[in-house]
Amino acid sequence: MMSWTDMVSRVKSVVAHGGAARPTRSAEPSRRRPGVRLAVAGMAAFAVAIALYALYAAIHPPHWTLDPVDLGVYQSGGLIVRHIQPTFDPHLHDPLYDWGGYGSLGLKFTYTPFAAIVFAVVSFIPWSVLPDLSIGANIVFLLAALWCTFGGLGYRSRPWVRLGATLLAAAAVFWTEPVIRTLYLGQVNLALMALIMWDLCQPDTKASRWWKGAGVGIAAGIKLVPLVFIPYLLLARKFRQALMAAIGFAFTVLIGFVIQGPDSSAWWFHGLFFQGGRTGFTGWEGNQSLRGLITRLSGSITGGQTAWILAAVLAGIAGVACAAVLDRAGYQVAGLLAAALTGLLLSPISWDHHWVWTAPAVAMAGHYAVQAWRTARVRALTWLGLAAAILAVYGAWPGSLWGEPTDLGTFSLGILWQPPNTDPSVYYKDGDQPWFVEYHWHGLQLITGNAFILGGLALFVVLIAATVRVAARARAADRGPRSRALCSRRGYWVRRERGRSHAPSCSAVPCRSRREPAAPRAPAPALHQAD
Repeated sequence: MMSWTDMVSRVKSVVAHGGAARPTRSAEPSRRRPGVRLAVAGMAAFAVAIALYALYAAIHPPHWTLDPVDLGVYQSGGLIVRHIQPTFDPHLHDPLYDWGGYGSLGLKFTYTPFAAIVFAVVSFIPWSVLPDLSIGANIVFLLAALWCTFGGLGYRSRPWVRLGATLLAAAAVFWTEPVIRTLYLGQVNLALMALIMWDLCQPDTKASRWWKGAGVGIAAGIKLVPLVFIPYLLLARKFRQALMAAIGFAFTVLIGFVIQGPDSSAWWFHGLFFQGGRTGFTGWEGNQSLRGLITRLSGSITGGQTAWILAAVLAGIAGVACAAVLDRAGYQVAGLLAAALTGLLLSPISWDHHWVWTAPAVAMAGHYAVQAWRTARVRALTWLGLAAAILAVYGAWPGSLWGEPTDLGTFSLGILWQPPNTDPSVYYKDGDQPWFVEYHWHGLQLITGNAFILGGLALFVVLIAATVRVAARARAADRGPRSRALCSRRGYWVRRERGRSHAPSCSAVPCRSRREPAAPRAPAPALHQAD
C-alpha cells in the first residue's frame, strides 16, 4: 500500500499549480502527463488495497469479513413499511418501533420513519445478493466522498489529478477500522457522508444555489446527526444553504407522517428520537462519543448525564463556531469537516463505524501537505504527521496483536477492541449494571478503549488552534486598509508583503513622491495554496 510520503513525491510536482489558470496549448501536454501518471499510481495503490481485502476475505471464514446485522435491520424496516409479514405485525400500533428486533440480539429499528421508507426500496433486493452488493456500494460511496472532497479543495479543473488523488487517498484510508467496520455490518454511514460531501462541495452556480443544502436535510432525515450542519451554515452566512437543508429535513418528516403516520407520531412526539439507550448500552466500548467516554468514566449511565450535557453544550458551541470561522476564511472543506467532527462529539451515540469522516480528513491533510511541500517543508511534514496519526489511531490493525479477542464475535480489527467489552445482549436483558467491564478498565485499556473519542478530542484541539490562527490573520488583514489611511496622513504608506502566511502582512515605509510610479502589487495567494 502506498505511504503518504510516496504520495507526496508523486503529487508535489502535479498540484503545485492546482489553482492556476488553464495552461496554454504548448504547455498543456507536459502538464497532462504528470496527472495521468498520478491517476495510474492511484489506480495501482487502490487495486492493492482491494486485493488485500479480497485476500483477507478468502483466507478467513465469511463471517470474519461480513456480518451484515445492521443491513438486516434496514431491510426489516423496509419490509415493515411494505407490510410484508411476518416482519410486519398488523396488530401493533407502531409496527416499526414496537417490532421485536433483528437477530439474536433483537436489534431495534432506531432510525427515522423516513429512513424506513428509503430502506423499503432496498428491501426489494433479494437477501442472497444484498450483503455483497452493499460492500460494492460502500466502496463506491467512499470513492465518491473523496472525489467530492478534492473537488471542494480546488481540483475540479484537473480531472486526472483529482482522480489520482482520490484513488491514493482511498487506498490510504480503506484499511481504517470505521471503513472496514461499515463494510462488515452493511452500514449506511459512507452513503450519508458521500451525500453531504457532494451537496456542500458543489460549485456555487445559478442552478445549484436553488437546491444546494437539500442533501444535508435529506441525510438528517435518515440520521439526525447531520442537523449540526444547519447552525454551521447559518454562522458561515450561507443562509440559503441552511434554509434548503431545513426544507429538505422538513420534507423527510412530512413524508414520514404521510406514509408512516403512527410510527412518526411515536418517533417525534413521544421522544423516541432522543432515547439513545434504544440503540444499545451507552457505555459500551463501541460508543466513541463524549457521552460514551463520560459514562465509562462515571461508572453508570445516569451518573454521567449532567457532565455529558455540559460537555456537549460547550463542544457544540465551540465546534460550530470554529467551523463557521474556517468556512468564512475560505477553508470550506476544513469548515465542513469541523462541523462533522462536532456532530460526532455531540451525538449521544457515535459508534466506531460513524467515524468514517476521518477518511476525508486524511485526504485534506494530504492536500495541504502537498501544497506546502516546496515552500514550507516543516509545515508539510506537520500535515503529513497529522494524516499518519489519524491512520494510526483509526487503522484496522490486526486483532492478532492482542490475541484475537472474541467478545465482539469474529471482528477484532483496530486498537479500539483491545480491552474487553460487555456483551450487548446482557445490557438488553439486565439493563445498566455496575459490574460491566467498561466501568473497570485501567491503565492502557483506558487509552485504547477510548481511542476514537480521544483522537477526536485531539483533532478538536487542533481545530481550535487552527481557527485561532486563521481568525488572527483575518483580523490582521482587516486592519490593513485602516492602517494605510492612518499612515498616509502621517506621511507613510502601508506596503503589503506577500509572505508565507495566508493573510498578507503589513509594514510601514516612507511615502513615495507622487511622481514616482507605484510598483505593481503581487497578487494575493490563492486560499487553497495556504496552510
